[in-house]
Amino acid sequence: MSELRLNLITREWVVISTERAKRPGEFTNSRSERPTPPPYLHTCPFCAGNEHKTSEERARVGDGKGWQIRVVANRYPAVSIAGEKTRHADALMRSVSGVGVHEVVIEHPAHNTSTALFELRHLENVLRVYRERFTEANRDPRVEHAIIFKNHGEGAGTAVDHPHSQLIATPVVPYQFRDRVRAAMHYFDDTGECLHCAMIKRERSEGARAVIDTEHFFTFVPYAALSPFHTWIFPKRHSASFSDIRDGELTELAYHLKTLLAKFYFSLENPDFNYVIRSSRPQDAGNEYCHWYLAIVPRLSKAAGFELGSGIYINTVLPEESAAFLRSARTE
Repeated sequence: MSELRLNLITREWVVISTERAKRPGEFTNSRSERPTPPPYLHTCPFCAGNEHKTSEERARVGDGKGWQIRVVANRYPAVSIAGEKTRHADALMRSVSGVGVHEVVIEHPAHNTSTALFELRHLENVLRVYRERFTEANRDPRVEHAIIFKNHGEGAGTAVDHPHSQLIATPVVPYQFRDRVRAAMHYFDDTGECLHCAMIKRERSEGARAVIDTEHFFTFVPYAALSPFHTWIFPKRHSASFSDIRDGELTELAYHLKTLLAKFYFSLENPDFNYVIRSSRPQDAGNEYCHWYLAIVPRLSKAAGFELGSGIYINTVLPEESAAFLRSARTE
């Protein structure tokens, strides 16, 4: 019989469909069968040598021989860096001018690599750039919320195969984030404890859904994972904002992220995936009820009519089996 599980952090119900469940090893992806691209494409705006094809450069990390990471303005931004934040409202209609920040983090000069294959030090530098750009975006008085995310593969929404991620800072706080903050506040009011900290303790104690456990971070498959191999990386030190991460913690976060993505790459045949850093603003880092984290969702299933109509997801792999598979999955 199937089971419905409630994800206390997202407040979403999930059907764990055991009657049509797949074994974790049954998931494969045809990406590995596609031809490997060359390290440089003259048509790719993100390749080293094609810098003139991108918009304004806002940051770069080099090694003395050339750039290793670049941050550029998105050529087709969802929000505009220019303009004033204005609101319009009447009895039934509300709007805010589309101002904010939209940047692309070009993660590597080579076209034919993947985040899973980065040197650990290089991925640490990417995360350091994330922290710097996240902090800088939140200095804009028009910005209410900033999201760092990565789309890997066509099924995850990417338009350019070159390894890159994005930051979008908006003049409003998304409803999804506000809803999760409210859930965290209610839990804190009821218990006096951060919901995420409590979840780390419970998941570490049970161990059934744990994937990687080190001094500063804990990676696990949620009890009510929305889809196969949906995974969270939680910092153990309580902090509401990613901007508050320390240098030593950046190194360890890079290890968790690289290890997990390598497991996906080699044992799930390089699936399309999305990841997002869910975080409060830097000025809210010290609040007691919110807790930043990184969520990763491999695109191994698709939402259909039931999910769209009900908001309830169907997961065809037991989270405990996903975690066990990932614990033993190879990383090279």
